[in-house]
Amino acid sequence: MTETFNAADHRWMAHALQLARRGLNTTTPNPRVGCVLVRENQCVGEGWHQQAGGPHAEIHALQQAGEQARGATAYVTLEPCAHHGRTPPCADALIRAGIRRVVAAMADPYPQVAGRGLARLRKAGITTECGLLQAEARQLNAGFLSRVLRGRPWLRLKLAMSLDGRTAMASGESQWITGEAARHDVQRWRARACALLTGVETVLQDDPQLNVRLPGSPRQPVRVVLDSNWRLPAHLRMLNDGQPVWQLGVGQPPAGDFPARRHSLPARDGRVDLVAALRWLGEQAINEVQVECGPTLAGALMQAGLVDELLLYQAPVILGHHARPLLEWPLTRMQQRQTLPSPQRRLVGDDLCQHFLLQPAAAWAEQEAN
Repeated sequence: MTETFNAADHRWMAHALQLARRGLNTTTPNPRVGCVLVRENQCVGEGWHQQAGGPHAEIHALQQAGEQARGATAYVTLEPCAHHGRTPPCADALIRAGIRRVVAAMADPYPQVAGRGLARLRKAGITTECGLLQAEARQLNAGFLSRVLRGRPWLRLKLAMSLDGRTAMASGESQWITGEAARHDVQRWRARACALLTGVETVLQDDPQLNVRLPGSPRQPVRVVLDSNWRLPAHLRMLNDGQPVWQLGVGQPPAGDFPARRHSLPARDGRVDLVAALRWLGEQAINEVQVECGPTLAGALMQAGLVDELLLYQAPVILGHHARPLLEWPLTRMQQRQTLPSPQRRLVGDDLCQHFLLQPAAAWAEQEAN
């Protein structure tokens, strides 16, 4: 349900969302959550969920507030949990602290919570309201919601192209189309992903590390390679840096030791079934996938309607008509053209980044939850 909220409510929930974003790169597979405790229009405690297995946002805020939490309003970006996981229920902690009112941005669809947290608070006599800045909270946790509600991770496709829509020379040479600032920007997006997905042809062509190279990055996403025929050679750089690689193919993988986790999946049209691959990744607690690949896989994902978010970097260079296209997508008539929603645009160095939300979480989360 959605209540009528005042300007102060909006202010404090916006602050809680800012706090939640501090866990952008570290909370997986848990959601990103922020909490602000307000008493007499003053913040008496705040916190955010910093990493899976650690205290939740509400606990950090309650510890900071101490006795000042009694009679306060808690603004939390996700319904407080009501079950024992790796940590005790936050709903119980709020009750013990004497919180008077709890405002949640969104309900938690996780089956062990799913309304139970707010119900427990109400039973204890605490006023509860839900739905303030819900769209923003849902988008912040699009990966968590996608895994819980859709059974697959949120999928972000990153592409880089020239002014004439090309991604590599005919030989496959592609380093570098975009400038250093754009490449650094991609690193920031990689850092928040749980997995980086690519196709075997890209790996064989470029031998990429496909890792996060930001100083002080708290973790490395797992690298996932779609390799229907188990073609990866063991000498590749990503297979020898000590970080995990998952190889997804079709049929029985070759015998013997190999420096990657191998998993066989069903085939569709002779290749790994993309829907099955995403569902399997969801089963591995992967919330958010960033895809960096060539035109074949990119086109297949777009055609299948599996891309939730598109990052398109365009450099002020021309590669010519012999160069490789952005997508392999056999559209032959104007009526088949694909219209995308209006993107957010920003300059990154000399390059233009266009950010498309193809399937915003707010558009499907309510329907899936019901």
